[in-house]
Amino acid sequence: MPPRNKPPSAVGTSLWRHRNFRRYLTGQAASVAGSSITQMALPVLAVLHLDATAAQVAWLAFLGQLPPALLALHAGALAERDSKRRQMITGDLVSAAVLVTVPVSAALGTLTLSQLMIVAVVQGAASVLHDAAAISLLPRLVDRSLIQRSNSRVGALFAIAATAGSHLGAALTAMLGPARALLGDVTSFLISAGCTARIQAREPAPVRPEARRLREEIGEGLRYVHSDEQLRTLTLVNATASFALGLLNTLWALYLLRTLAVSATVFGVVLGLGALGAAAGALTAPALARRWGPGPMMLTALAITPLTQLPLLLASPGLRWQVAIGAALFLQLACAGAAGTTQRSIRQIITTAGMQARMQAVSTWLTAGARPVAALLAGGLGTWIGVRPTLAAGTFLLFVPLVVLARSPLRALWHMPDRPSAPPGTGGDPVPPPLALRTAPLAVPTPARMEDDRHDRSPGGDAT
Repeated sequence: MPPRNKPPSAVGTSLWRHRNFRRYLTGQAASVAGSSITQMALPVLAVLHLDATAAQVAWLAFLGQLPPALLALHAGALAERDSKRRQMITGDLVSAAVLVTVPVSAALGTLTLSQLMIVAVVQGAASVLHDAAAISLLPRLVDRSLIQRSNSRVGALFAIAATAGSHLGAALTAMLGPARALLGDVTSFLISAGCTARIQAREPAPVRPEARRLREEIGEGLRYVHSDEQLRTLTLVNATASFALGLLNTLWALYLLRTLAVSATVFGVVLGLGALGAAAGALTAPALARRWGPGPMMLTALAITPLTQLPLLLASPGLRWQVAIGAALFLQLACAGAAGTTQRSIRQIITTAGMQARMQAVSTWLTAGARPVAALLAGGLGTWIGVRPTLAAGTFLLFVPLVVLARSPLRALWHMPDRPSAPPGTGGDPVPPPLALRTAPLAVPTPARMEDDRHDRSPGGDAT
């Protein structure tokens, strides 16, 4: 029996038969695979080839995560004003252009850590522009009733692409060296730009209010999120989890590669296992939410996540501990995939059309703003008390988002919402049927995650 309040076309529509959705998905999946190559190759390049210290690794992470904290709100407001696809393409091309300078400089023998830091800043800024538009474009391509199913399939495919990218990154690093391996990510940005350019669905007419400044629209987005208890809670959960994961992720690669003497190949395999866990979590999220309720399911996932850090904290060099760390990362990212898919779907469903980009930007701003602070703290603590105690501190902080969600009414959310909410004073109206479903032919009935995942290119991503 079809769910209530679902249009017939939405219930019987296969997302894979919509060309615009497929082009969107192909481009973003290619970019996720490329990002995994960089996640694999860049730590190897910095730690093993440029002899980066713990403090330098922390500064590299800090600078790469600074642009989202500074620019996310502006990028979200711009995405509401102008073409989302144009903004996505611009971000991809700038990222490709700046990233290609790394293998070129390495070939000339002039590559330095300072250049890597500059590249991290520029690419981070370009990615903010792209991601603000990309995340808010998805609800325009599918019917609101299909958002959870879409996020589930997208998250699973992204995780599979991340797995493939991790293995490809390990192979390219072994064969070509870490600098030239980054050419794989350059190619992924070009593929993403090409697929985005081929999306043909019409977007709403850009809004360029003459009497309003950008900061007024940013303020409206902040008030919108703050006035809705569900959005406010989920955004705070994301931000606190992001801070804890930022502390862990800053020193994670350094700890595995240097302290635990993990090879580049094993490092790539461990990342691949984590990506498979994310795929499993994303695919099972709709069924888990239906069976246990979205709130209890997210609460359980947040409770399990700190426990998955124990093998990392107890590990010593050796194959047995490498297997244990890989299995724990699989479980951690399975929880992240299930909870992340669900909370992202809730936020997209309850947000009105004209607020999608700004709502996502507020979440990105807070989560991204937490990471540079966490990176600097990780560098300081890693130098002062050591890497392993710093990882233990990050593990303890993972209990904070659990407490935030447990103290909110969302802990007892038994069903997914089915309509947008419009807090007083926002003037929000329910979104009309998406253009992609209006104009595309109906497909044969068959089946149908994302702050942020491509959309967050760091390990752990939008964990909740």
